[in-house]
Amino acid sequence: MRWRRLTGQSITGLLIAGMVSVGLLPVAASAAETTDLARGKPVVASGSHGGFPAPNANDGKVNTYWESNGLPADLTVKLGADANLQSVVVKLNPDPIWGSRTQDIQVLGRTQDGTAFTSIRARAGYAFNPSGNQNTVTIPVDGRAADLQLKFFANTGAPGAQIAEVQVLGTAAPNPDLTVSALSWSPSSPSETDDITVQGTVRNAGTAASPATTVQVSLGGAVVGSAPVGPLAAGASAPVSVAVGKRPQGSYTVSALVDPTDTVIESDNANNSRTTATPLVVGQSPGPDLEVRSISASPANPAVGAAVTFTVAVRNRGTSAVSAGTITRLTVVGSTTLNGTAPAIAAGATANVAIGGSWTAASGGATLTATADATNQVAETSETNNTFARSIVVGRGAAVPYTELEAENATYQGTLLKSDAERTFGHTNFATESSGRESVRLNSTGQFVEFTSTAPSNAVVVRNSIPDAPGGGGREATISLYANGQFVRKIDLSSKHSWLYGNTDSPEGLTNTPGGDARRLFDESHALLQQTYPAGTKFRLQRDASDNASFYIIDLIDLEQVAAPSAQPSGCVSITTYGAVANDGIDDTAAIQRAVTANQNGQIDCVWIPAGQWRQEQKILTDDPLDRGQFNQVGIRDVTIRGAGMWHSQLYTLTPPHEAGGINHPHEGNFGFDIDENTQISDIAIFGSGTIRGGDGNHEGGVALNGRFGKDTKISDVWIEHANVGVWAGRDFTNIPELWNPGDGVEFTGMRIRNTYADGINFANGTRNSTVYNSSFRNTGDDALAVWSSKYVKDQSVDIGHDNSFRNNTIQLPWRANGIAIYGGYGNKIENNLISDTMNYPAIMLATDHDPLPFSGQTLIANNGLYRTGGAFWNEDQEFGAITLFPQNLPIPGVTIRDTDIIDSTYDGIQFKTGGGLMQNVKIENVRIDKSNNGSGILAMGGARGNASLTNVTITDSRDGHVLIEPGSQFTVSGAPNGARAER
Repeated sequence: MRWRRLTGQSITGLLIAGMVSVGLLPVAASAAETTDLARGKPVVASGSHGGFPAPNANDGKVNTYWESNGLPADLTVKLGADANLQSVVVKLNPDPIWGSRTQDIQVLGRTQDGTAFTSIRARAGYAFNPSGNQNTVTIPVDGRAADLQLKFFANTGAPGAQIAEVQVLGTAAPNPDLTVSALSWSPSSPSETDDITVQGTVRNAGTAASPATTVQVSLGGAVVGSAPVGPLAAGASAPVSVAVGKRPQGSYTVSALVDPTDTVIESDNANNSRTTATPLVVGQSPGPDLEVRSISASPANPAVGAAVTFTVAVRNRGTSAVSAGTITRLTVVGSTTLNGTAPAIAAGATANVAIGGSWTAASGGATLTATADATNQVAETSETNNTFARSIVVGRGAAVPYTELEAENATYQGTLLKSDAERTFGHTNFATESSGRESVRLNSTGQFVEFTSTAPSNAVVVRNSIPDAPGGGGREATISLYANGQFVRKIDLSSKHSWLYGNTDSPEGLTNTPGGDARRLFDESHALLQQTYPAGTKFRLQRDASDNASFYIIDLIDLEQVAAPSAQPSGCVSITTYGAVANDGIDDTAAIQRAVTANQNGQIDCVWIPAGQWRQEQKILTDDPLDRGQFNQVGIRDVTIRGAGMWHSQLYTLTPPHEAGGINHPHEGNFGFDIDENTQISDIAIFGSGTIRGGDGNHEGGVALNGRFGKDTKISDVWIEHANVGVWAGRDFTNIPELWNPGDGVEFTGMRIRNTYADGINFANGTRNSTVYNSSFRNTGDDALAVWSSKYVKDQSVDIGHDNSFRNNTIQLPWRANGIAIYGGYGNKIENNLISDTMNYPAIMLATDHDPLPFSGQTLIANNGLYRTGGAFWNEDQEFGAITLFPQNLPIPGVTIRDTDIIDSTYDGIQFKTGGGLMQNVKIENVRIDKSNNGSGILAMGGARGNASLTNVTITDSRDGHVLIEPGSQFTVSGAPNGARAER
């Protein structure tokens, strides 16, 4: 970039302008009141070059800048409300290294009620000269606008527009300004049995009348009620009162937010909330109070068909005893209801209640729900905390808490889409990218897909595809949800995160700009419903007249019974204490970082993220006083972060990482957590804003959880979407060598990772003794799970990826690369997983590409179910089996494949690939391979070297035969399936 600086660097101007044109009202402004209205306001651009995003244009630093990706280009600053304008100041870095240049700029504006921009200052050339005007240009403007735009047509110093800082000078126009004050509650010292009311005052501190709106009250970050606020004249106030009901014992921050949906245009939209300095403390009421603390199963990890018995721990957290005889009930969702009788339980004591009868373990497991005092014999101080749920894992796959229902198996009026025989991917083929390789298309008003639920449900996830916007970037639409014929709500759908164009062989070369074939056609939408619907409910997704996408494709739905938000644990301190405000759309990063730092420094026991939407625009990490640069980060350690549930406590980002500005690490993005050691995170969601893997200027989608991970890190029940990578465990040794600390004993459980542009979870850089268990993955853009024993470690003889385990996970629809991959190392295990519908790669691959440390010792692949996996890739010339061993130059020894079902593979069932390395003594035992559609049951390619033995292997219905050893192969197979001979 040195040459760019000599000729002039970028700075993109921000909107602004005087408004002399039609629709813009000239208004004089007092010089004494003039302020920079652009500072800190949102900035967007028509495009950005490299690492020079639009937010650099008003970050207060002249040594950062925006540069457009060509000309013409425009930069728009969103002032938020009308302002009376005087001038626009456009700055470049005054350093002489920024040579003189002239930029042709037009200034446009749009009022808060306007729909289109109008010119306020005609196009003209503005000279920037570091020795003359200090690279600062002032453009006089006159008028009123809420959005200001600088349009650039030419730049003599660079191929794109450039702006280091833009200032919009003027004064706020007359508008309302709503504030909240005087928050209090009654009773002032409530107990758990008291109904609580929060009172406050809403004032219009602005200079114009305010229309009617609402005020929303939150306790501990969760919205608990709202009240109407009538029209207010300028300067007027009105009392508000919100009933928030009974609350469990605990301490709650109290906050109120006026105009929560931003329907009122205000002169200052950042002062609408108020949080009390002291918390609301709810005391415990006298009396008994039963709660379930745990459910124990015997056996703990049952086999399919085993009889399972249960014990439930019931605690009396109340102040008085409970007599013997209360009923503790345990239900296995959709299957069994069992009861037990509790003994007498003293105040503060816990009793283990044996549940009568047993449950016959079913494959995949189930959700267990236990209820204390199920028949309501005891008048408790709280009747809302009697239930507890957990999953039990049986056989293969994850015990997911939802029921998945396929559109092709439902009742529908629409067009059934079915994939071709080779399940061709990457050619705008919806069926290939569908679960089960089938989905339903709705083209006309009135068409629908109707699913019948099999368990109680109060939440829905819809896997769908709607069209891209004509120019790319996605669009929004709705579809109508009905239950038993009654309208429930609109479900919001989006194609913002789908529709990638280009050659899939080069994932970093894919683009969001329409052109040619597309892939990654599906995304998901989720909604928490207002009530629970019983089993047998008919949920209909219908295209009504107001649902205006040109088509809808429905693949599947997940129906789930989501528990109420968890209560704040004792000892945890809420992020609201540090200034975070739920659901207000304002960045909460600073508050979250302060809470995490306090926990890391031992000032608080753990960080509590209450129910609510919390915006996060920078990654949480440890502030590094040495400031070793954005590529050398220090992660958090000794931190515990807990949420109210993945459906309830949700972190989200609105800014794509490449537009974030001041990003912690370009590859790792601007959201989630950087972890170094001993960190526990549970019961939250992390929703990124990525739209691409790396194309369009290396615009990666970021990593939700990354870092060294170290020892004693445990992550559970975290939902991740729209990231480039869900989890990347490991850093190169050269990245701050003194902090080298590879993952050891890291555990992931209950993860829900969806719709990424690359890996789901990757154990890299010497990660060892670590586990991913009972987790689900769908639509990952690279390996859903991987061990990459990379060479970028401290000691290659020690820091090897070893003894990692991927157990009981459900993996669906990886749209690029493998379900599970192991690259080098030893002692790694792939057990009890369900993998289905890979687009172009194997369900399971062992490989020595990506330059790993060698394989050694044993690698186990056991008790997995693989359905409709494998595919064609690399110009569609390479066909991959459901299980593929690829020894690129390095050997792959010590592999056992056993107790596995390989069903309906696109190509071969098990494939030994040409690569140069040996595959010695591969053991294949108790394996069933049925229906290899376009290949053989077992294939040894012409360049394969090594040997395998078959024991109790059954192969049926393979197009190219049971076992095929291609001519020239140095691979041998001993034993034969069903008495058949190997074919050459």
